[in-house]
Amino acid sequence: MTDGFATRAIHAGQHPDSSTGSVIPPIHATSTYAQDGVGNQRAGYEYSRTGNPTRTTLEECLAALESGRYARAFSSGMAATDAVLRSVLRPGDHLVIPDDAYGGTFRLIDKVLTGWGVDYTPVRVSDVDEVRAAIRHNTKVLWVESPTNPLLNIADLAALAELATETSTRLVVDNTFASPYLQQPLSLGADVVVHSTTKYLGGHSDVVGGAVVTSDEEVASGVAFLQNTVGAVPGPFDAWLTLRGIKTLAARMEQHSANAAKIAAALREHPKVTRVYYPGLPDHPGHEVAARQMRSFGGMVSFTHADGEQAAVDVCARTRLFTLAESLGGVESLIEHPGRMTHASTAGSLLQVPAELVRVSAGIEDIDDLLDDLLAALK
Repeated sequence: MTDGFATRAIHAGQHPDSSTGSVIPPIHATSTYAQDGVGNQRAGYEYSRTGNPTRTTLEECLAALESGRYARAFSSGMAATDAVLRSVLRPGDHLVIPDDAYGGTFRLIDKVLTGWGVDYTPVRVSDVDEVRAAIRHNTKVLWVESPTNPLLNIADLAALAELATETSTRLVVDNTFASPYLQQPLSLGADVVVHSTTKYLGGHSDVVGGAVVTSDEEVASGVAFLQNTVGAVPGPFDAWLTLRGIKTLAARMEQHSANAAKIAAALREHPKVTRVYYPGLPDHPGHEVAARQMRSFGGMVSFTHADGEQAAVDVCARTRLFTLAESLGGVESLIEHPGRMTHASTAGSLLQVPAELVRVSAGIEDIDDLLDDLLAALK
């Protein structure tokens, strides 16, 4: 029998400590491990860059949540992204990316991997035919976000998984915006899932981390090699904090989603808002696909201000409860101007975001307070 999601979040990979009975797995704050003779390791641990019991617990939990066979934890979401791309791409290869990808992902690909001889094509990942048309003989990866950051476009993951199989490419899904609670891409046919665990998985804005989950043994082996060789690993306290956050993921995502839906509905009726980006709205072009592949529609909402860029910037400066800050997915609500903040690296490119765009991460505060705050800032 397979346990439900919330049960796995609390129990997968986590057992009472064998020596003390501690219900919560301990923080193994050690850099190295005593060996019982040369080459005779206790429980397989030799050095904490290579492996740490607290990190192992986190990785086992993450694999269970995404229904994957293998998981590797990293010191940040970008470290996880880098490990995946460098494990499957070589000079001369090509990949397809969203035309509104996260700015950090774009920067890594455009400024680093291109110097290594890797080429890329931005496309609307919501359009399977456009993705198909971008695939070349040397395309190795379809890199997808769904929902995308920051325009909340939706990719049909099952359809793209079929396309990846047809074209002998790998479908990699950045599942950060959805979290494993709302969406499990591996179950829809994706080959690899990437997370910034800093966001919804950690959930409390107190830890930075990343993760790669897959059932592809070749990818898992390559990512594990880079994890150990490069060493961009989370410390044991970071792993423990992420585990702590995961325990309430199911409950938090329900509230994030409920709050975001009400915020999106209120914004759509506001005279200063020209467009609302939220897949839970019935008129969102990806609504039907999102309803089919997601449990709910998530906690992220973006909108454009009718009075342009400066007005959008001013809204971000006038809120009381929505904190002006980068990142997302914490229990507290955040607001930002993507064009000048998280997506500044896309300026002048095909991925440049609208100057009048505002992005909010709906926290789990009382919704009436959040609405009062945001609507007051729009006046």
